[in-house]
Amino acid sequence: MELQGKLGELKAKGLGVAAISYDSSAVLADFTRRRGITFPLLSDPGSKIIRAFGILNTTVAPTAAYGGVSIYGIPFPGTYILDRKGVVTARRFEDAYQERATVSTILSGTDGAGGTAAVRRLTDHLEITAFARDETIAPGTVFSLVLDIKPLRRIHVYAPGAKGYKVIALRLEPLPGLKVRPLQFPAAEVYRFVPLNERVPVYQKPFRLVQELNVQLSREGQALLKGADKLTIKGSLDYQACNDKVCFLPVSVPVEWTIKVRKLDVERTTVPR
Repeated sequence: MELQGKLGELKAKGLGVAAISYDSSAVLADFTRRRGITFPLLSDPGSKIIRAFGILNTTVAPTAAYGGVSIYGIPFPGTYILDRKGVVTARRFEDAYQERATVSTILSGTDGAGGTAAVRRLTDHLEITAFARDETIAPGTVFSLVLDIKPLRRIHVYAPGAKGYKVIALRLEPLPGLKVRPLQFPAAEVYRFVPLNERVPVYQKPFRLVQELNVQLSREGQALLKGADKLTIKGSLDYQACNDKVCFLPVSVPVEWTIKVRKLDVERTTVPR
């Protein structure tokens, strides 16, 4: 359903969409009718193509079932991006079949604003813009929080690998049922700090930090969103800034994101597989 809602955005980026599953043609036709799907849904009887690509979900036991229906044969949930010649240019897969990355998360490395309103903060060293790539999440959703950071004139902050300085980091307040994945850093540049004749990895041009999270399909995850119409995630951006002469004391900047919540769609087809 999310793919259907994002078709316009994807087409604007020059992307088409097709999905493949182990479901029968009859099941897919029923799903297409009930959900108003307008992109191709491809049936893979016996998971032949799924197996040929080596993406059969091995975390699912042969006896596994959901709602009395076998779910063995499904692939690892993932996405391939192909160019016009059919060459795979990027791919992304999740470990668990219950997890699904949003379209915005898959495209989170690209420029542009997100689903939530951007919140801007200005410190003595940085201009910080925070937003979430999706307006709405549900249990099982893998979504992204984004920090666009612009160091002020002659300022740099430290990237992973810097020794003896505080590397820029995002610390989120823990929420049971919300899994925080490793923070994604862009490539850094090597900076020579002349007074100490040091060479350290830094960011001194605008850069983006992407934080992926997953609302788990666990008891804690269900409880986190139960009865809620929104979820607020709070934390802090910690860093140490320097210019070409001096280093300043470490700083901790409060940040937060508020995202809408929707119920998980658990409707199952009544068409025999």
